[in-house]
Amino acid sequence: MKHSIRDVPADNFTDQDNLLPDDILITHQAALRKLVGILGMSLPILLFISLFLFSGHRAPLDSISHYYYTRSGTLFIIVVSLLAIFLLVYKGKEPIDLYLSSVAGIFAICLLLFPTGNITDVCCDREKRYAVTVIAGSGLRVWVHYFSAALFLGCLAFMSLFLFTKSDKPGPLRTRGKIMRNRVYRTCGILMMIALAAIALNAAGILSDDIFSRYHLTFWMETLAVEGFGISWLVKGETIFRDR
Repeated sequence: MKHSIRDVPADNFTDQDNLLPDDILITHQAALRKLVGILGMSLPILLFISLFLFSGHRAPLDSISHYYYTRSGTLFIIVVSLLAIFLLVYKGKEPIDLYLSSVAGIFAICLLLFPTGNITDVCCDREKRYAVTVIAGSGLRVWVHYFSAALFLGCLAFMSLFLFTKSDKPGPLRTRGKIMRNRVYRTCGILMMIALAAIALNAAGILSDDIFSRYHLTFWMETLAVEGFGISWLVKGETIFRDR
C-alpha cells in the first residue's frame, strides 16, 4: 500500500527526508549530502597522499590551500569545485538551508579564485621541489582567501549546529536516532568552531606563529574543520544513525 506524505511523521521531514523513494527531489538531496560529506572528509587525505606519490613529500604543508601550488593542485581544484557545485544546488527543507549552502558554495569558489600565499617566491626552488607554481604576490588576495575560507567553514558549522538539529517534535518525542544525530551535529559544529578560532587567533598574532609553522597546526585545524563538516553531512545523508 502506497503511503502519502501525510503518513510520514513530522520529525522525519527535518532529517529523514529520503524515506519517500518515489520522490526524486528528496532522494537527490540525500545523495547530495552524502557526496558533500565524502568530498569534505577525503580532501585532506587525498591531497596528502597524492603529494607524497607525486613528489615524495612526507610532511603536511602549512595549510590545505597551499596544495594549490603543488602537483596536487589539480585535485584540490576539482574537489573544492565539486563541493561548491553541490552546495549551490542543495536546497534543503527551508529557505535558510538554501541561503547558507549557497553562500558556502560561493565562498568555496572564491577560495580558488583568490589563492593563498605562495609556498615559495623562487621558481624551481631546490629546497621545495614539490612547489610547481608561483604567482604574483598580493596581500589583498591572501586576505580575501582567508575571509572566504572563514565564511565557507562558518556557514557549514552554523548549519551543523542550528539547522541539522531542527525537529518538529519536542525532545521527549524524538527518536533515538534523531537524538544521536543531533549529538554528532553539535560535536562536529563545535569542533569546527574551535578550529576556526585557533586559526583566527594565530592570524591575529595571539597564538605563536612559530608553533603553528613547526607543527603544521593550520593544516591540522583545517583538517579538523573539514572532517567535522564531512561527518555531519554524512550523518545528515543518513549514512549512519538512521531511524529504523
